Amino acid sequence: MQCPMVPLSIFERNIKAILVSFYFNRQTAYYRHPPMAEKRQTMKKIGLIGGLSWISTAHYYRRLNQITQEKAGGVHSVSLVLESVDRQDYVDAVIHREDEAAACEQILKAAQCVEKAGAEFIVISCNDVHRFVPDIKPYINIQFLHIAEVTAQAIKTQNLNNVALLGVNKTMDGDFYQAIMESHNINVIIPSQQEKAYIHDKIFGELVVDIFTQDTRQGYLEIINALASRGAEGVILGCTEIPMLLDAQDIAIPSFSTTELHCRAAVEKALGE
Repeated sequence: MQCPMVPLSIFERNIKAILVSFYFNRQTAYYRHPPMAEKRQTMKKIGLIGGLSWISTAHYYRRLNQITQEKAGGVHSVSLVLESVDRQDYVDAVIHREDEAAACEQILKAAQCVEKAGAEFIVISCNDVHRFVPDIKPYINIQFLHIAEVTAQAIKTQNLNNVALLGVNKTMDGDFYQAIMESHNINVIIPSQQEKAYIHDKIFGELVVDIFTQDTRQGYLEIINALASRGAEGVILGCTEIPMLLDAQDIAIPSFSTTELHCRAAVEKALGE
């Protein structure tokens, strides 16, 4: 004996339609976006201090994401918070007023901002700003990933003893970079006064405002060749805009892109490698 068919109420018919639609939508979504096969990565949040300049900061953001995807697989992207320092305010303090304390205060505030935003360590996308790290450290509770330390480690892997350093005057003339290199038994060769003036002026007049020319590229390569003739076995591209000007394959001696080394080390630290 068959059970008589009981007509569905309007409410029941609506519920049935919703359930059928939900089932088929899930099936379609599964085949359109199948679950990732790779192991899910837990990533520490990077506190990126940028703006000095925005050109190199944008390059940092791009490379941090590309390296994250390379290492974590799938379409993973970097976990970070960014505090962009106003370059004009910074230049006014450092260049026009020659007020290092005011410039340091700007970087301290940026570090405190990323810490409050949940950053677990700090990356500064500018070489010469690292001169302030010792003064800032006591006022924050998270670590800095120091660009010169990362660079020294890379130089050691190639067993080089004498390397040239290119950058702005604060980097080439200061002792903060050289002290770290010397702690790893690496001797730093500084360009001549004329070479330093050319390197510095081109950074401030061109690179940080997104101007990259063949003439400047050639001028830098000639300086590197001269430094090699004076004993440099390698060269540190110690301004984060310089690797955007020069191609490693065009440099006659081993070159160390501080941008690339810093970004790679940051992702490795964030992923716990």
